[in-house]
Amino acid sequence: MKSIELLLEPIRHSPLLPVVIERLQAQIAAEQCRREQFYLDMTPDQKVEFIDGEVVLHSPARNRHLEVTMMIAKLVDTYAALHQLGVVRVEKCLCTFPRNDYEPDIVFFGKAKAATLTSETLKFPIPDFVVEILSESTRQNDRGVKFEDYAANEVIEYWIVDADNSTVEQYLLRDGLYELRVKSSTGTLTSQVLSGLTIDVESMFNQQSNLTAMRELLSK
Repeated sequence: MKSIELLLEPIRHSPLLPVVIERLQAQIAAEQCRREQFYLDMTPDQKVEFIDGEVVLHSPARNRHLEVTMMIAKLVDTYAALHQLGVVRVEKCLCTFPRNDYEPDIVFFGKAKAATLTSETLKFPIPDFVVEILSESTRQNDRGVKFEDYAANEVIEYWIVDADNSTVEQYLLRDGLYELRVKSSTGTLTSQVLSGLTIDVESMFNQQSNLTAMRELLSK
């Protein structure tokens, strides 16, 4: 809320305020038309997002990106299922925010939001937890507009994962902004949203460590 006030302050008392409002309303109306067309045009075989009024079509992911996505998703999904915490989705899960639509690499919906999903759900609610695996084409948005939008819309926990350097950054909401809690390629990471989940960071990037972590989860 504080950041919104800071944005508004320079124009709040300006004689140009009516003009600014008129132009913003026109922009929002035009964006909404493009967004509705985006919903009509998108297909299941595409990884596509709607950001800042524009359609963003993503190229296929590299094998390392897919490998790390799968390892993290298995850990998170297994834990969530075992403890009946909610549901995990990957890749082509279109999450609808007030202005933008994203398809994060991994998302988690707690029980309340999971209960709203059906077999026909195509546009998903705002997740409680998001993981983005960095790539050259997504890095700027993952650290930019998505970082800001996820925080503004109360995605409680956000992990940014660098697959090439085997590093994870864990961000948690504090007073409406993200606070970096962990940035590491070693040690353990404890989730705030998936209560009780503590995993070895190495298990996100190494197949053997991932198998060991999976066995430990299943044995508890």
